[in-house]
Amino acid sequence: MREIDRLTTERYGIASLQLMENAAIATFRFLIEAFSGQVAGKTVVAFCGKGNNGGDGAAVARLLAIAGARVDVVLTGKLDETKGDARTNFERLRSWNEDAVVREDKEVTSPESINLFECDSEKEWNQILTTLLSVPHDVTIDALFGTGLTRPLEGIYPDVIKYLISLREAGDIEEHASSLIVSIDIPSGLNADSEQMMGETVRADATVTMTAPKRANVLPPAVDYNGKLIVADIGSPSDLIAETTPNLFVADAKDAQQWLIQTRYTPDSYKNKHGHALVVAGSRGFTGAAALCGNAAMRAGAGLVTVATPASAQPMVATQVMPEIMTTALAETDRGAVSDDAIDFALKFGERADVIAIGPGLSAEDGRTRTFVRAMIENRKTPMVIDADGLNCLSPWPADLSGSDEFPIVLTPHPGEMQRLLGADNGSTLDDRVAIAREFATTNKVILVLKGSRAIIAAPDGQVVVNPTGNAGLGTAGAGDTLTGVITGFLSQAGAAGKARPCAFSTVIAAVYVSGLAGDLAAQKLGMRAMVASDIRDHLSEAFRLLDPAGEIPAGK
Repeated sequence: MREIDRLTTERYGIASLQLMENAAIATFRFLIEAFSGQVAGKTVVAFCGKGNNGGDGAAVARLLAIAGARVDVVLTGKLDETKGDARTNFERLRSWNEDAVVREDKEVTSPESINLFECDSEKEWNQILTTLLSVPHDVTIDALFGTGLTRPLEGIYPDVIKYLISLREAGDIEEHASSLIVSIDIPSGLNADSEQMMGETVRADATVTMTAPKRANVLPPAVDYNGKLIVADIGSPSDLIAETTPNLFVADAKDAQQWLIQTRYTPDSYKNKHGHALVVAGSRGFTGAAALCGNAAMRAGAGLVTVATPASAQPMVATQVMPEIMTTALAETDRGAVSDDAIDFALKFGERADVIAIGPGLSAEDGRTRTFVRAMIENRKTPMVIDADGLNCLSPWPADLSGSDEFPIVLTPHPGEMQRLLGADNGSTLDDRVAIAREFATTNKVILVLKGSRAIIAAPDGQVVVNPTGNAGLGTAGAGDTLTGVITGFLSQAGAAGKARPCAFSTVIAAVYVSGLAGDLAAQKLGMRAMVASDIRDHLSEAFRLLDPAGEIPAGK
């Protein structure tokens, strides 16, 4: 981001001071919207560091004062220690009391509407704490540190951060109930280039970040401190972002919208134009996973869905799936799990399908089941989605097994399954989920969906996408089976879409985004605590209509 800012100034002649002003305007606009346009008379305290992030905060303070807010600015240092553009904005604050500012409505704001406090010692901080901060402010602006922080805080900064943290602690909620905490670029205390915590960190209600999200804006646990994330355009051309050749992205609604538009129903649409999904799942006593997966694939838009399951499980699965879903029986072991005797039949049946999902409820205890799974993957003639016991049957992942461009493999492990795929027994293996996902996907030429808070989607070419939708309510039994079904349903439609069909990676990105959005819609109606996996499936329709309303309405209606 620093390089992009530099090139914006050098190549396009946009002064760095103007970029700082644009950042301040973006934050100011968010605050105006947050208070429905009424900031006059609001009390604001801005905590500013000595660097450019502090300069952003000083500029925001000035804009709020012009709009009629009563603003206090705490500079954690001395003004004479600031430099460059930050110094310019702090000088503007220092001269504020010397010049009346005329607003557009010609009213004159009070020259006392901005108070600047310099604080670089514990004594000065304690004085500010017992005077200025003895009463709550309507808005607290965190402009202490931006993207440059790489080590834990020292000096008076830990005390300042602890005060900001106290605004969110249970014992202080009543006193400061009306205080809105807004961080500029990133909550102070975080390293922008890492999702791991370094120490005490501001927990913001909202973060206004500039040009593009940083890693700590989107990945847990750091993301939990950002609150609502607003990505602001401050004038840096998009081609400069592309020039940095990023390989870590965050999905957004446009990714899902584009896929939905590409696969819209046409007036002559019918089931065969939306693909046939084969779900190989279930075992005796474990039929629910197969039903959840099949039902989700159907609700996600697949034209046809067949659930293939061991013979003794088929009657129960048939009663649990939607009436629109077909079932077929597979040869089984004496424990009611699919047997390697079913390989030929399953492969032959799979020739009818556009995509095969394998694994939910399948069981991984029998060697014959493992043989079956391996044979299905090695001899596949379609894309394949592997989840749950399908993954366990292949753990640790065989070095000689890989996906291909023609018949991609999509793996959807949760963290425990990912450890088993890696052959690791230490949870710290997954500390850097992005790196692990990227390495596994590129080494084995697969699309990897590493589930958990903020699912990670990695491509064989090294691209990694962070999915922002979803909530803790998705951590419920069967949610993974449902996600597998949604991915399978999307791939079946993409596979049947002809020459204009979207690629497998963009299809998986869209599926994960939509599934998480459906979970968010379910949580809004039901609350996270009461959510079950079928609620996710039942809200897919609302997610589709929200993302692509025009595409879901019959032509001419």
